[in-house]
Amino acid sequence: MLERALGIRTVMLTTSCTHALEMAALLLDLGPGDEVIIPSFTFVSCANAIALRGARPVFADIRGDSLTLDPNCAEALVTPRTRAIMMVNYAGIAPDAERFADMAARRNIVLVEDNAQGLFASQGGQRLGTYGALATVSFDATKNVTCGRGGALLLNDSSYTERAEAVREMGTDRSQFSRGNVDQYTWRDIGSNYILADVLAAQLLAQLEERDAIARSRQRLWDRYATHLAHWANESGVRLPYVPPGAEQPYHAFHLLMPNGAARDAFIERLGADGVEAVTHYTPLHRSSAAVERGLTASCPVTDRVCSTLVRLPLYTSMTVAEQDRVIGAVLRTRP
Repeated sequence: MLERALGIRTVMLTTSCTHALEMAALLLDLGPGDEVIIPSFTFVSCANAIALRGARPVFADIRGDSLTLDPNCAEALVTPRTRAIMMVNYAGIAPDAERFADMAARRNIVLVEDNAQGLFASQGGQRLGTYGALATVSFDATKNVTCGRGGALLLNDSSYTERAEAVREMGTDRSQFSRGNVDQYTWRDIGSNYILADVLAAQLLAQLEERDAIARSRQRLWDRYATHLAHWANESGVRLPYVPPGAEQPYHAFHLLMPNGAARDAFIERLGADGVEAVTHYTPLHRSSAAVERGLTASCPVTDRVCSTLVRLPLYTSMTVAEQDRVIGAVLRTRP
């Protein structure tokens, strides 16, 4: 179903998006001395997948509008050791997808697309998850389409397919054995057990069958936030999410960028006192203790500013209008 919906020849379900990223790192044969450019503003799984192979994650800054990897910053960090660039589609937005694809081709490096939050989104009429040679999606409990825990590796370059089958099956040719292509299966490559359990795949199938209804529900909620908070945000110096021209977003998240860090912290506290949970997202990877200990620090001023001012409002598929009105009311009573 995913292959048909996305127009991709091979989609491999995995136990998580984290494991799909680890599979990508294995397929790229990353090792000591190799570098992969990633945004500092992303989930730690991106960095872990690279570091687990002994390679070096190189942190780059983000754009201030879409909160996605800045192509100018990324290209400036390319060196002879660069093996790949990881483009993370934050909240299912990827305004520079074509530019990254062109950059990867020009510099003879691989584009990996972390599309954990962007299933069924598109940019310029092309589905996200189809720009990178390898791409990943997430079916975690926090995602639009979920089976509790799960993910997928999308193979847009067929040269990786045979190895990917082995990597996902403990490094064996078990998939070929199941098809009757070999008499017995054996160890062929480095891999692990990345296969999603059947019962979770069944739950995922039911979610995928309802994907249009899920999308409509989330769009209605996202649009209500944007409409009801526009005037308040303008008066309060607060920025609402940016959706670039030509983007068909998945309505995964709705965030606010507050005027400064102190205003953000006070805002979250006042909403909490009103019974509304709002959260931050993310902490900068280039300032983490793991990065400092490994000498991976970088200069990412936009990431620093965004991470200190961003707050995400509650948004989930089953959210009722009454529940959302409660959140909107709490926000409108709060001034940064």
